[in-house]
Amino acid sequence: MKSEYDKQSQRLQYRDMRDQFVGALSAQDRALAFSRIPSPLIEYIQPGKIVAGYVAIGSEVDPSALLARAHALGSEIALPHVTSKIAPMRFLRWSPGDDLVPGPFGLLQPAENCLECKPDVILTPLVAFDDQLMRLGQGAGHYDRALSMLDHSFAIGLAWSVQRAPALASDIWDMPLNAILTETSWITV
Repeated sequence: MKSEYDKQSQRLQYRDMRDQFVGALSAQDRALAFSRIPSPLIEYIQPGKIVAGYVAIGSEVDPSALLARAHALGSEIALPHVTSKIAPMRFLRWSPGDDLVPGPFGLLQPAENCLECKPDVILTPLVAFDDQLMRLGQGAGHYDRALSMLDHSFAIGLAWSVQRAPALASDIWDMPLNAILTETSWITV
């Protein structure tokens, strides 16, 4: 029998909770959520800084409005580029409106010939988070490996408030985030 702190069980539970929560939101509420850069985040969004985001899948928080605003404020934008489950994830430069290509796992990403970069700020997707700012991801470890190599980047998990867990299963290689942004709050330790 699996424990409530088993990663696989937690992924199933929190994906379902996220899907139900987002499914119950009106189109207007979903569009308004994460449409503006909150004041605690604005200090990290500066001209010349590289802000990495992602293209949302399903009920994940969609960071596209945050990325567009960061770009308008003079930040460079990057998106992850994944080639396989075991290959390291790279961050490639991208501008809002540029083409994206299909990648593994249903991802949309910049073409592999785009310029690689090291982001100053990384907006990360997640399945769940806890009070220690540990992140439960999809399970391939791409973000944990990337964050371990980008130790000077400020990592912010984007989540719906329903994704907050009392505690998460974790492994020694799991990387904590610097902050979490939900539709209702900015969370740091």
